[in-house]
Amino acid sequence: MAREIVLDTETTGLDHRRGDRLVEIACVELHDCLPTGRSFHRYINPERDMPPEAEKVHGLSAKFLADKPLFSAPDVCDAFIDFVGDATLVAHNAAFDRGFLNFELEALGRPALPPTRWIDTLGLAQKRFPGMYNSLDALCKRFKISLAEREKHGALIDARLLAEVYLELKGGRERALELAPLADPAAEVLAGPQIHYGARPRPLAARSSDEERARHVEFVRANLKDKAVWLKLGLMEP
Repeated sequence: MAREIVLDTETTGLDHRRGDRLVEIACVELHDCLPTGRSFHRYINPERDMPPEAEKVHGLSAKFLADKPLFSAPDVCDAFIDFVGDATLVAHNAAFDRGFLNFELEALGRPALPPTRWIDTLGLAQKRFPGMYNSLDALCKRFKISLAEREKHGALIDARLLAEVYLELKGGRERALELAPLADPAAEVLAGPQIHYGARPRPLAARSSDEERARHVEFVRANLKDKAVWLKLGLMEP
């Protein structure tokens, strides 16, 4: 089965080339597009101040991050590399997350994560919903994925939400149905609800003559006998 890692980051700003840094990273593991329950989550000391506009987005203050490990710490960098392994990486607007991660990795002399390893859910959404607003929030609302637990942007909750969105973009509900055991169509018909019809308030007039009905009774008694449907349904006397 294919192993994929759904990933999200939070940062001090929008451009690592101008001094912005990672402050949070989270990953959720998928096997064959289904969550395994395994995840990776770290807060990171950016070694700089936190701009107010960034703090409004994710709620992470410089004070909160002051005692958190640097990205270079083995429990962050090495642990992240070990967790993702050689899996495909899934992110929303993947170029943003890739840029920040590769900046940190290359600064430590580690190999960058090449674009070929990444799936961009923003690109998938734009192909499926061209001309529509395709933010993570918009996609969650479109797919009826609950945002009840999400007060601010957080890497772990966003990675979990993105995993659900990614499943939907890949046809998740249909895939789940494909994994269910196929039922026997004949059994479903036999087990279906029985419909009982009441008598008509104004019965239809008979379209056969007395003679035709008498000949029909004679035919049934002579040829079908007790196997006749009319006898089983009580529509004529034996």
